[in-house]
Amino acid sequence: MRRVMASAPAEEAPLPVGEPRSERPKLRTEFAFELPRGYVDDEGKVHHSGVMRLATARDELIPLRDDRVRENAAFLTVVLLARVVTRIGDITDVHAGIIENLFASDLAFLQDMYRRVNSEGHTRAGVACPECGHSFVVDVAGGRLGES
Repeated sequence: MRRVMASAPAEEAPLPVGEPRSERPKLRTEFAFELPRGYVDDEGKVHHSGVMRLATARDELIPLRDDRVRENAAFLTVVLLARVVTRIGDITDVHAGIIENLFASDLAFLQDMYRRVNSEGHTRAGVACPECGHSFVVDVAGGRLGES
């Protein structure tokens, strides 16, 4: 019996110090989104669009010292999202109270988006048409139908 061994990938030669990689795309740190339902403020105005930034290690560590999170681990999501969501509609002071008052579907949307941009590095999701079963990819970060 003959075994075929896969060859190890060739290592790239290190770049000289100070020389950037030209093929590496620019790092994207902010992601626009459209909430499925929208945040309703105290005056009844509905805010749909927003921006989430990439999380830092500090963003994930600081909430662990928060008393609300210590008392209820489920509150971690609220505190963490309040740190990385930088805008919802006209609101730029996004805090835990705003995240707490999102509709459950909007909170789930932001949780999924957080996971996608911080773990997978993108906001695309594979979906399938419920009628014909055709599979395709959509960008869940927002934009309206017909926009690029």
